[in-house]
Amino acid sequence: MTLRAVLWDMDGTLVDSEPVWARVQIDLMATLGAVWTTEDCVSLVGSDLSNALKVWMARIPAGRITPDELAERMFSQVVATLREEVELRPGAVELLQALNKEEIPCALVSASHRVMIDAVLGHLPDELFDVIVAGDEVEHGKPHPEPYLTAARALGVDPADCVVIEDSPGGTESGTAAGAFVVAVPQWVPIPEAPRRLVVKSLEPITPESLRRLLH
Repeated sequence: MTLRAVLWDMDGTLVDSEPVWARVQIDLMATLGAVWTTEDCVSLVGSDLSNALKVWMARIPAGRITPDELAERMFSQVVATLREEVELRPGAVELLQALNKEEIPCALVSASHRVMIDAVLGHLPDELFDVIVAGDEVEHGKPHPEPYLTAARALGVDPADCVVIEDSPGGTESGTAAGAFVVAVPQWVPIPEAPRRLVVKSLEPITPESLRRLLH
């Protein structure tokens, strides 16, 4: 196998946006009469946004807000915060730039909607990604393999020749189900070792050459 592409998750992997999501969830749910904790936030890390919306609505007293209204308020508050500033995960942009320099295609594959992705990308150098797959652009979100299969198809590569970089169990499951090798960088939720998976504490020591070796 030869490394043909690297497929990146965004939230928690490329940028440290999970604390932003947690703060918005806890504050907004409280205004709607629901108890929502940090542990509840952790339980949704890596979830498709449509699934998260169902969980939020089940916790809110009936009649307080419609699903569409909740989605608009939740998403708009997160986007507004991300547009102001984001915190990059250690080593992420450096690895992206090294991959770009060696002309290894990269895709951004996120459970977040396109508007949130655009808010984050506004803080990054241009043209780091050849393909972007947003959560509102696929029928089945993570942990289903569709997002990563879609990215590989758009790049014209076999998923088996790709490395997926993820931080959540659901995203890791998605990459594995697509047939890729997964580098997991868990932040909030532990991810166990498994075949065709490397669990690391940080992306800082990872290089294009070390990713190539994973597929050998």
